[in-house]
Amino acid sequence: MFAKGQTVIQLFEQLAPKHYAMPDDKIGLQLGSLQKEIQKVLVALDVNDEVVEEAIRLGANLIIAHHAIIFRALAHLQTDTPAGRLYEKLIKNDIAVYIAHTNLDVAEGGVNDMMADKLGLKELTHLEDVHTEKLQKLVVFVPETHHQAVLDALFTAGAGWIGQYSHCSFNIPGTGTFLPQEGTHPYIGEAGKLERVQEVRVETIVTASVQRKAVQAMLKAHPYEEVAYDLYPMDLKGRVFGLGRVGKLPAPMTLRELTELAKTAFDVPMVRVVGDLTRPIRKVAVLGGSGGRYMRHAMFAGADVLVTGDIDYHTAHDALAAGLTLIDVGHNVEKIMKRGVADYLAAQLTKTDTQVLASEVNTEPFQFI
Repeated sequence: MFAKGQTVIQLFEQLAPKHYAMPDDKIGLQLGSLQKEIQKVLVALDVNDEVVEEAIRLGANLIIAHHAIIFRALAHLQTDTPAGRLYEKLIKNDIAVYIAHTNLDVAEGGVNDMMADKLGLKELTHLEDVHTEKLQKLVVFVPETHHQAVLDALFTAGAGWIGQYSHCSFNIPGTGTFLPQEGTHPYIGEAGKLERVQEVRVETIVTASVQRKAVQAMLKAHPYEEVAYDLYPMDLKGRVFGLGRVGKLPAPMTLRELTELAKTAFDVPMVRVVGDLTRPIRKVAVLGGSGGRYMRHAMFAGADVLVTGDIDYHTAHDALAAGLTLIDVGHNVEKIMKRGVADYLAAQLTKTDTQVLASEVNTEPFQFI
């Protein structure tokens, strides 16, 4: 049994929900349809002609990529242009394209965590906080006989987290009353007769990302034909998500040693370095993509070095003057997401026949000679 396209994306968005993305970021389904069975998913950094040919050869009918293929509204779709030919080939071969960009950067376990992990960084914090998860209080009234079953369902669905504490709830016993009307099929009692039932008022916390899943799980575990429950907004703040990571190396090393580690860890032939190669490095900031404008954030976080891509000439001079070292590993280093996302999604789809593959096409536009 192949998974539906919508199911594949729902599972993926448990890792990188859309609302994590920066404003105006071009994410989501950009071409094609998810209203179909997905035989194979191809995970890619970029979607160019070689990647599309790879998808056709492998029989993939969904591409999940990091970089968008449509950056601005289309005024026309001419198939004699490079972009137009690419869109035409995708459409003719019924290949959908879904983009996860800054939401995958921000996500726990996303691009920046993958980069930090490759360098062995510990005690991670964000380079910049960009999103605070909204919390709601879920209140439901449950007969005592099903109290534990409903609690278990809620906690399994991800409800009940406050910071690093799970299974948080408050439970108050009481008496519930109801009078089933004609045509009802009550779990307890009978139509036309007022019932008094020993119930428990259950209060717990749900985040925006698990609210729907938690409510559905609660309703499924609850025995009543009509379930009484409420959702209240809360001032209490949930988890904070951010761009980039700052962490400590297991042991200090020189800038030169860190440079060699980065080349090996990120599988890049060369890097550009700003700073004294003999300088000892302990605290490291990493940011996939173009991270030059986050130089000040790295300094404020106390980082000895910022590892990112696309450093321009003037930013390099500013870093030298400010005493911050830089390692420019290139934008293409984000290729790390191909294997990471493919492994994550494959684990979510084990009960289906849908396969997930990491693209083997090298989309690095530069040659190093």
